[in-house]
Amino acid sequence: MDAKIVECPRDAMQGLKEFIPTDVKIRYLNSLLTCGFDTLDFGSFVSPKAIPQLADTAEVLSGLQMTDTKLLAIIANLRGAETAVLYDEITYLGFPFSISETFQQRNTNASQADAFEMVKSIQELCIKHDKILVVYLSMGFGNPYGDVWNVDIVADWANKMQALGIKIISLADTVGAAQHVNISYLFKNLIPLYPEVEFGAHFHTTLTNWQDKVDAAWQSGCRRFDGALKGYGGCPMAKDELTGNLATENLLYYIQNTKIETNININKFNESMIMADQIFNRYH
Repeated sequence: MDAKIVECPRDAMQGLKEFIPTDVKIRYLNSLLTCGFDTLDFGSFVSPKAIPQLADTAEVLSGLQMTDTKLLAIIANLRGAETAVLYDEITYLGFPFSISETFQQRNTNASQADAFEMVKSIQELCIKHDKILVVYLSMGFGNPYGDVWNVDIVADWANKMQALGIKIISLADTVGAAQHVNISYLFKNLIPLYPEVEFGAHFHTTLTNWQDKVDAAWQSGCRRFDGALKGYGGCPMAKDELTGNLATENLLYYIQNTKIETNININKFNESMIMADQIFNRYH
C-alpha cells in the first residue's frame, strides 16, 4: 500500500483569530491541490460561531480548481452533514468522535452516546449520497481532563465504528499526548483485526517528538497520515495552548526515506510552502 498524505489546511487555519480573506484561502487551497496529496481537508460545515475562520467554506469551495486530490470537509452534526453531501466536489465527510466524554461535549456540544447516534445517521446519509465518512477518534491517545483512557476503550470504539460500516478510522492525537508504546500497540492490533478498515494517524506534535510518533505508526502498519505544512494549527476546542499539527514536510521526509511512493510534486510543494509562510505569518 502506498502512503497516503492528507493535507489539513482546515486544521491549520481554524484556530487563527484574524480572518483570512476568502480569496487568499482559495489561492492557497488551489496551490495545495496541485501538489499531489491524496486528500485535502479543506474546510468545515460547522457553526460560524464555533469556528468563525471557516464560515466561508461554501464560498471557498466554489473557487477551487479540482484535481485528482480528493476533498474532505469536517462536520460536527447532522445539519452540517446534510449541507456537505450536497456538493459533488466533496468525497469525504469527517466527524470527530471523542474517546473523552469531556472533549465530546466541548467539541460538538453532545454526549458520547448522542454523538454515536449522530455517527449512525451521518453514515446512512453518506451512503445515500455516495460519500465516505471518515471517523476521527479524538483524544485517541489520552486527554488532559482526567477522563478514563486506555487502549481497550479505543479498540472498543473502533469496533463499534467498524460495525456501522465505517471504512476509514483515524486515531487523533488531539493534544499531543501519544506515546510510542500506545501508538504501536493500537495500530499493530487494530489493523490486522479489521482489514476492511483503513486506519489513519492524525498527530499533533512538537519539533522534537514528531519522528518518534510517525515511526511508531509506520512500523506498525499505518500508511495514512494527516499533516499540515509547517506544522501550523491545532484544535482550538481542546485547550488554551494549541499543540501544532505534524508538519507535512517532516512527514514527507520520513516517507521518502522509506522509498515508498507519495506522488507529491516537490516543485509545487515548495511553492505551497512559501505561500503557507506568507499567509500564516500575516494572519495569526
